[in-house]
Amino acid sequence: MGCFRALGCLVAAIVLACAAFVFRAQWLPVVHRAVSGVLASSGSSSTPAARWEPISAEGSSRARDAIDKLGARSGPVFANLSPGDLASYVFDALTRALPPSASNVEAAAIGDQLAIRADVRPADFGGRAAFGPLGNMFGDREPVQFAGTLEIVHVGQAEFRVTSLRIKDLAIPSAMVPSLLRNVARGRRPAGLAPNALALPVPDFIGDVRVHDDKITLYKTIP
Repeated sequence: MGCFRALGCLVAAIVLACAAFVFRAQWLPVVHRAVSGVLASSGSSSTPAARWEPISAEGSSRARDAIDKLGARSGPVFANLSPGDLASYVFDALTRALPPSASNVEAAAIGDQLAIRADVRPADFGGRAAFGPLGNMFGDREPVQFAGTLEIVHVGQAEFRVTSLRIKDLAIPSAMVPSLLRNVARGRRPAGLAPNALALPVPDFIGDVRVHDDKITLYKTIP
């Protein structure tokens, strides 16, 4: 009986396979559309590409105008800036926090974080030895990208808290970030900063800052 049952299953499988082959013109397009839909859905849900903006005098001027209006007694309670405009506005402070060899500086908003990238000499971080075994993988100049959050530390002082540092295509271990930032910092480091943060001075009337939807929103302190 078991033999006949197995033989029947084999015959049924052969019949189904033949039917599938004969009617493949009907079912193959359906499968193709279903698979394509899944792939398209998966692709559309991925994180959009960052929109990088260069440091510029025009960007600094736009940011200064918006911040001046924010500081006016009858001005708005918040102002929206593009990442490039904010980075241009704080450029002097940014250049003291970034490696001295930094060039082609650009900024972008990625999710709820600010990202800054530039071409630098890895040696500015304290020489190849500062990176341990990774130091031998870098050339004379490499692309560097910082990403992190913006926070108000106290009146007149914000910080760019670096949560990710990439040099070339390598992610630098988070435990190394504070010492690398100290190596490139120039001038006195303000009190109260997180060990992995870069100092960014802001006007006294700014009480909060948020990164979202490809822009940076500054909120005025309400007396």
